[in-house]
Amino acid sequence: MNPNSVRFLQHQAASLLLYQEVLMGEAGEAFVQLLETLYRHDKPSACVYAYARWFRALVARGQSWQDYLIQRLLYDDNPFTRQAQSYPFSDLDATLVQAARDDLAALQHLATCGGPTLSQWVRQVTKSESSLVAIRDRIGEHPVQLGETWTEALPQLAAFHQHHGAGILAQYHVLRWRPSCLQGVAVPDPVRLEDLAGYESQKATLVENTQMLLDGHLALHVLLYGSRGTGKSSLVKALVNEFGDRGLRLLELLKSQLHDLPHIVEQLRELPQKFILFVDDLSFEDDDEAFKALKVVLEGSVTARAQNVVVYATSNRRHLIREFFGDRPRPSAATEIQSWDTVEEKLSFSDRFGLTLTFDAADQARYLEIVRHLAGQRRLTLPLEELDAQALQWATRHNGRSGRTARQFIEHLQPQLQQNPPLKSDDPWNA
Repeated sequence: MNPNSVRFLQHQAASLLLYQEVLMGEAGEAFVQLLETLYRHDKPSACVYAYARWFRALVARGQSWQDYLIQRLLYDDNPFTRQAQSYPFSDLDATLVQAARDDLAALQHLATCGGPTLSQWVRQVTKSESSLVAIRDRIGEHPVQLGETWTEALPQLAAFHQHHGAGILAQYHVLRWRPSCLQGVAVPDPVRLEDLAGYESQKATLVENTQMLLDGHLALHVLLYGSRGTGKSSLVKALVNEFGDRGLRLLELLKSQLHDLPHIVEQLRELPQKFILFVDDLSFEDDDEAFKALKVVLEGSVTARAQNVVVYATSNRRHLIREFFGDRPRPSAATEIQSWDTVEEKLSFSDRFGLTLTFDAADQARYLEIVRHLAGQRRLTLPLEELDAQALQWATRHNGRSGRTARQFIEHLQPQLQQNPPLKSDDPWNA
């Protein structure tokens, strides 16, 4: 092992100006520590331990060292990637471009020092003849292929960020809000618009409003309310699967997080992506502070409304704030003089959404329409009469007629048909 080679790599790691966080993951930190122990080479056991830590971090991810570095740099959030997501490559700041180019060159040097090289260096330091398992060097498929000279791929890298975004917004289409930061959802609900049937006018209206958002226009906040199991939440989640490649992002918020809404909107305001802030099963108690935070976002304040953000909320209640008969003023009661104004404010809160979509309980015809749609998608070979009869029986024994009940019925029926297919297949789906 040549100490100068190790020292060169240490210098490359320390010289990163924009992409420092690429080496701040577990495997990256273990790599830097391994270089340090190799350069000192006064404690062989420390070298072995550092190598084991680096090895374990990569094996746990199922990645080579090269794939790890490329994935980290593709989804890094830094001044270059943030500017690249908003402007063409030719308009980027020349200083940022040069810094990014230098960082890519340094990272490629680090990538050349993979499993076989590090394994050999550790054996030389420890003077061990025994084998030390090495992670094979390889570069798999990535959204951007960096080629033999990474710096030459900088325009392609900038184009990737302009189309997909930077940082976590490039990696995930669906996100959650965690204290003061966004968190990506690695396995979002895969539901698609084509999977949903039975409420076509509501779906068309919501898609049209979302298209307005994507086209840069001021879209309306939407309240989807109605009976449980009618597909309100699924419809909202399907939008990001349909339009995620056009820059749409879905940010799920719990009702307890609504007090962060103004702060969240300010974080998202200047980003090029379009955001649906999704609040599921919304309702408020009388003195709920979250009511005030949502009201500010819906109605606006002295700050201009963010044009790239809308709120889509679902609820089983038309009036989102719970009201009791005791809340209504009596002439003899010593309550506020204009107490009916307070009642009206509660009852009209849902009107602050620009668009309200109603999802009525499914009647028998709509329920069977949904069942047939789902059965057709999954190519279930069952005569329609028998399918309808079993579906109605299922609804009677379970949760009544709804889209959710229809989906549960099909999910129950499909494995049964796979195990015991009908003797005669009257397949209506091939008609």
